[in-house]
Amino acid sequence: MIKKLAPLSLVFVVYSASFAQNFAASSISYKLTNKAHAVIRDSKVVVDMQSTDNVLFSNYKAITVLTKNGDKYGQLALFYDKNTVIKSAKGEIYDEFGKLISRFSLSNFKEESAVSDFSLFEDSRVKYYIPQVNSYPYTIVYQYEIRNKQNLIIPDWRPLPGFDISVEKSSYQFTYNPGDEIRVLERNFKGLRDETPVGKRNGKQWIAENLQAVKYEAYAANPETYFPSVKIAPKNFSYYSFKGSYTNWNELGKISYDYLLKDGGELPVTTVNFIKNLVKDEASDKAKAKKIYEYFQQKTRYISVQIGIGGFKPMSAVEVDRLGYGDCKALVNYMQSLLAAVGIESYYCVVDGGEDKTDLIQNFASMEQGNHIILCVPLKGENIWLECTSQDAPFGYLGSFTDDRWVLACTKEGGKLMKTPKYETSKSTQIRSAELLLADNGTINGTMITEFSGSQFDNHFFLTKKAPLEREKQLKYLYDINNIEFTAVELEANTDLQRFTEKLTFEAAAYASVNNDRITFSPNLFNIKRNVSTVRNRSLAFEIKRGYTDDDQISFNFGKQILPVILPKTMQLDSKFGSYFAELKLADGKLNYRRKFVLNDGLYPAEDYEAFENFIAEVGNYDRLRIALPIKK
Repeated sequence: MIKKLAPLSLVFVVYSASFAQNFAASSISYKLTNKAHAVIRDSKVVVDMQSTDNVLFSNYKAITVLTKNGDKYGQLALFYDKNTVIKSAKGEIYDEFGKLISRFSLSNFKEESAVSDFSLFEDSRVKYYIPQVNSYPYTIVYQYEIRNKQNLIIPDWRPLPGFDISVEKSSYQFTYNPGDEIRVLERNFKGLRDETPVGKRNGKQWIAENLQAVKYEAYAANPETYFPSVKIAPKNFSYYSFKGSYTNWNELGKISYDYLLKDGGELPVTTVNFIKNLVKDEASDKAKAKKIYEYFQQKTRYISVQIGIGGFKPMSAVEVDRLGYGDCKALVNYMQSLLAAVGIESYYCVVDGGEDKTDLIQNFASMEQGNHIILCVPLKGENIWLECTSQDAPFGYLGSFTDDRWVLACTKEGGKLMKTPKYETSKSTQIRSAELLLADNGTINGTMITEFSGSQFDNHFFLTKKAPLEREKQLKYLYDINNIEFTAVELEANTDLQRFTEKLTFEAAAYASVNNDRITFSPNLFNIKRNVSTVRNRSLAFEIKRGYTDDDQISFNFGKQILPVILPKTMQLDSKFGSYFAELKLADGKLNYRRKFVLNDGLYPAEDYEAFENFIAEVGNYDRLRIALPIKK
């Protein structure tokens, strides 16, 4: 049974007493040190929402760092700005045996701008402390208090903050006034919970104990689906003197539109006239939007700023027009304004960007869920999605950072959840053809053309940004063929078709082995599937996040001394994870090699991983096939 919540006035008395805890590493149970680089000995988070513009965050944490890989969990970073005040911060460090080594206070923290070199965000700063300890294990104990002048963002409580860390005990207390309305979402939480008044105020508490470390496993699914967390969103909020209320995505989107976007979209008259003249000869809104987007990409550049830093309100379109740069929210607002100048509607969309495809939670609206902004242009029959932080992404192409997930579109009618495009397996292709000559001495040369599209569009697209010497170095790394030298490189991006084409002319000395009367080589030069990591006793479901299709066709011509004598060969595999087909056959003195590999996206149970591992291993074995041809004497 959970004890009654202590009054907030006693919180720091409890914290101070906790400093007397036994921090000897030997007192940690084996089940918590097993697979762990660090152990949270005790964590107490108290959030006291005294009013909408006065929220106190108190945090006490003791962490034993077991190995160097756990150092990141012993570091502390505190962000602040005109809306957030660090009231206090201090801590202590103990050695392996629980003996006090040193103390530190806020004066020992280093400080810098949260966004270096951009005075636009000069009020957003960070104080951080990195313990200088070289002997393991050690324990760092810290406590800090922050006052936030807003309650729009209440940070999630995550008792298990990541992989390779375990928890002895962690608690979260949220206190609020009786008249306040809050919404709570628990995800994957199996600990204790309690609702006990704190004096005349309401209180909620969650306690987690003895959480064992989760080891990262290859192809692990999105951690949001299995790590415990608690989200809290107050109905009534205050943010930078703006007050409002919401309980769903429609209301939050309407607030975002009215407060964040309504007054920041005006452009200079000269810019409006320029844009109108730019697209005067375009017949459709899609053609106009494309031309404006390409102009926008040439004019602006992106500065990387976390979405909440500097506030959620984007810099005005006038300022971006003048400066030529901005963060994601500023650039989207500017592009939206350019489109509006010629009467094209678009939606400012909040998304949680990242490779993990994290959706906004459909039944729980809250402001902190997104970390990036993109733009949606709703045209008749299709939605065009624009990544406004890229200077070279094709019109309508998002890529793996924001594909296939639920996002919030902020419109004048209110917010609505929309799904970004998914790049289907059949359309995420890498199609390659090559015409090669294998000489009698084992040298191989020829020309290869590869087309990338869908989610594979940007596999090699980054090469367009490289200088010739660096580009060749990267190509040698990508193709990993001994002695390869590129004599010609042509790269072309077709933005209309969202297709990237790479044409390479190359030579590789001694590619084939020549031994007495035979020459031996692998017909698959370019696309050998590597084995996936072996995971024994897997505990996590695994996810193939994006499916794709590779199709290679390679023709070999031979030197005069090589006899093209070989029996046709076919190799084929089929599984729930995908399929593989490869064949060798002779035609008109040429050896033709065809390889097609399809990998299906999907979420699979942990017990299927061994079958997946075996499937990929079999593909790799077929890919490494070597053949031997006779040589005339």
